[in-house]
Amino acid sequence: MQKITPCLWFDDQAEEAARFYVSVFKNSKVGEISRYGEGAPKPKGSVLTVRFQLDGQDFLALNGGPVFKFTEAISLTVNCETQEEVDRMWEALSAGGQQVQCGWLKDKYGLSWQVVPTVLGKMITDPDPARSNRVMQALMQMKKLDIKKLEEAYGRK
Repeated sequence: MQKITPCLWFDDQAEEAARFYVSVFKNSKVGEISRYGEGAPKPKGSVLTVRFQLDGQDFLALNGGPVFKFTEAISLTVNCETQEEVDRMWEALSAGGQQVQCGWLKDKYGLSWQVVPTVLGKMITDPDPARSNRVMQALMQMKKLDIKKLEEAYGRK
Protein backbone atom coordinates (compact mmCIF):
# COMPACT_ATOMS: atom_id res chain seq x y z
CA MET A 1 0.00 0.00 0.00
CA GLN A 2 1.33 3.44 -0.89
CA LYS A 3 1.99 5.87 1.97
CA ILE A 4 -0.12 8.77 0.65
CA THR A 5 -3.42 8.32 -1.19
CA PRO A 6 -5.24 11.32 -2.68
CA CYS A 7 -8.93 11.50 -1.72
CA LEU A 8 -11.19 13.20 -4.25
CA TRP A 9 -14.47 14.63 -2.88
CA PHE A 10 -17.51 14.40 -5.14
CA ASP A 11 -21.14 15.26 -4.53
CA ASP A 12 -22.51 11.90 -5.68
CA GLN A 13 -20.44 10.97 -8.75
CA ALA A 14 -17.55 9.08 -7.09
CA GLU A 15 -18.20 5.74 -8.81
CA GLU A 16 -18.98 7.35 -12.19
CA ALA A 17 -15.80 9.46 -12.00
CA ALA A 18 -13.61 6.53 -10.92
CA ARG A 19 -14.90 4.42 -13.82
CA PHE A 20 -14.31 7.31 -16.23
CA TYR A 21 -10.72 7.87 -15.02
CA VAL A 22 -9.99 4.12 -15.20
CA SER A 23 -11.20 4.12 -18.83
CA VAL A 24 -8.69 6.88 -19.70
CA PHE A 25 -5.50 5.50 -18.11
CA LYS A 26 -3.71 2.24 -18.83
CA ASN A 27 -2.85 -0.10 -15.95
CA SER A 28 -5.92 1.09 -14.03
CA LYS A 29 -8.77 -0.53 -12.15
CA VAL A 30 -11.68 0.09 -9.83
CA GLY A 31 -11.24 -1.57 -6.46
CA GLU A 32 -13.35 -1.75 -3.31
CA ILE A 33 -16.62 0.20 -3.14
CA SER A 34 -18.11 1.01 0.27
CA ARG A 35 -21.70 2.06 0.82
CA TYR A 36 -23.61 4.25 3.25
CA GLY A 37 -25.50 2.47 6.01
CA GLU A 38 -28.59 3.32 8.06
CA GLY A 39 -28.75 6.83 9.49
CA ALA A 40 -26.10 8.21 7.17
CA PRO A 41 -26.39 11.58 5.42
CA LYS A 42 -26.99 9.77 2.09
CA PRO A 43 -29.48 6.98 1.31
CA LYS A 44 -28.64 3.52 2.66
CA GLY A 45 -26.79 1.50 0.03
CA SER A 46 -25.59 4.50 -1.97
CA VAL A 47 -21.87 4.72 -2.72
CA LEU A 48 -19.71 6.23 0.04
CA THR A 49 -16.21 5.59 -1.28
CA VAL A 50 -14.54 4.01 -4.30
CA ARG A 51 -10.92 2.87 -4.26
CA PHE A 52 -9.28 2.93 -7.68
CA GLN A 53 -5.89 2.95 -9.36
CA LEU A 54 -4.69 5.07 -12.26
CA ASP A 55 -1.53 3.72 -13.86
CA GLY A 56 -0.74 1.96 -10.60
CA GLN A 57 -1.33 5.06 -8.38
CA ASP A 58 -3.97 4.60 -5.64
CA PHE A 59 -6.86 7.05 -5.26
CA LEU A 60 -9.97 7.24 -3.13
CA ALA A 61 -13.19 8.87 -4.38
CA LEU A 62 -15.70 10.01 -1.75
CA ASN A 63 -19.36 10.94 -2.17
CA GLY A 64 -19.47 13.63 0.51
CA GLY A 65 -22.23 15.84 -0.84
CA PRO A 66 -22.18 19.33 -2.35
CA VAL A 67 -20.20 20.92 0.49
CA PHE A 68 -16.81 21.17 -1.29
CA LYS A 69 -15.86 21.70 -4.92
CA PHE A 70 -12.56 21.20 -6.74
CA THR A 71 -10.39 24.26 -7.39
CA GLU A 72 -7.26 24.93 -9.41
CA ALA A 73 -5.33 25.04 -6.14
CA ILE A 74 -4.65 21.35 -6.71
CA SER A 75 -4.19 19.52 -9.99
CA LEU A 76 -3.06 16.12 -11.19
CA THR A 77 -0.19 16.05 -13.68
CA VAL A 78 -0.11 13.53 -16.50
CA ASN A 79 3.42 13.09 -17.89
CA CYS A 80 3.27 12.14 -21.58
CA GLU A 81 6.11 10.71 -23.68
CA THR A 82 4.72 11.56 -27.14
CA GLN A 83 2.45 14.09 -28.84
CA GLU A 84 0.02 11.26 -29.56
CA GLU A 85 -0.24 10.58 -25.82
CA VAL A 86 -0.66 14.30 -25.07
CA ASP A 87 -3.44 14.46 -27.68
CA ARG A 88 -5.21 11.35 -26.40
CA MET A 89 -5.08 12.35 -22.74
CA TRP A 90 -6.07 15.95 -23.51
CA GLU A 91 -9.11 14.93 -25.54
CA ALA A 92 -10.26 12.26 -23.09
CA LEU A 93 -9.84 14.31 -19.92
CA SER A 94 -11.22 17.57 -21.33
CA ALA A 95 -14.34 15.98 -22.87
CA GLY A 96 -17.31 17.67 -21.24
CA GLY A 97 -14.97 19.88 -19.23
CA GLN A 98 -12.94 22.98 -19.99
CA GLN A 99 -9.67 23.41 -21.86
CA VAL A 100 -7.76 26.11 -20.02
CA GLN A 101 -4.19 27.33 -20.68
CA CYS A 102 -0.60 26.05 -20.67
CA GLY A 103 -1.56 22.37 -20.67
CA TRP A 104 -4.19 22.77 -17.93
CA LEU A 105 -7.77 21.55 -18.20
CA LYS A 106 -10.75 20.85 -16.00
CA ASP A 107 -12.53 17.55 -16.52
CA LYS A 108 -16.30 17.14 -16.51
CA TYR A 109 -16.22 16.77 -12.71
CA GLY A 110 -14.28 20.02 -12.20
CA LEU A 111 -10.96 18.36 -11.31
CA SER A 112 -7.91 20.18 -12.72
CA TRP A 113 -5.29 18.28 -14.72
CA GLN A 114 -2.01 19.23 -16.35
CA VAL A 115 -1.20 17.24 -19.49
CA VAL A 116 2.54 17.72 -19.93
CA PRO A 117 5.13 16.28 -22.30
CA THR A 118 8.05 14.80 -20.36
CA VAL A 119 10.55 16.84 -22.41
CA LEU A 120 9.18 20.08 -20.98
CA GLY A 121 11.06 19.77 -17.69
CA LYS A 122 14.42 19.68 -19.45
CA MET A 123 13.48 22.64 -21.60
CA ILE A 124 12.32 24.99 -18.86
CA THR A 125 15.28 24.18 -16.61
CA ASP A 126 17.89 24.67 -19.34
CA PRO A 127 20.90 26.60 -18.01
CA ASP A 128 20.58 29.00 -20.97
CA PRO A 129 17.91 31.48 -19.81
CA ALA A 130 17.18 32.58 -23.40
CA ARG A 131 16.21 29.00 -24.36
CA SER A 132 14.05 28.37 -21.31
CA ASN A 133 12.40 31.78 -21.70
CA ARG A 134 11.51 31.09 -25.36
CA VAL A 135 9.93 27.80 -24.31
CA MET A 136 7.91 29.54 -21.58
CA GLN A 137 6.77 32.20 -24.05
CA ALA A 138 5.65 29.51 -26.51
CA LEU A 139 3.93 27.55 -23.75
CA MET A 140 1.99 30.62 -22.61
CA GLN A 141 0.37 30.84 -26.08
CA MET A 142 -0.97 27.26 -25.95
CA LYS A 143 -3.90 25.46 -24.43
CA LYS A 144 -2.93 21.88 -25.32
CA LEU A 145 0.86 21.64 -25.37
CA ASP A 146 2.49 21.01 -28.73
CA ILE A 147 5.86 19.24 -28.44
CA LYS A 148 7.00 20.27 -31.93
CA LYS A 149 6.36 23.98 -31.25
CA LEU A 150 8.06 23.73 -27.85
CA GLU A 151 11.08 22.02 -29.44
CA GLU A 152 11.21 24.71 -32.12
CA ALA A 153 11.25 27.45 -29.47
CA TYR A 154 13.86 25.52 -27.46
CA GLY A 155 16.14 24.81 -30.43
CA ARG A 156 16.51 28.36 -31.72
CA LYS A 157 19.80 30.03 -30.77
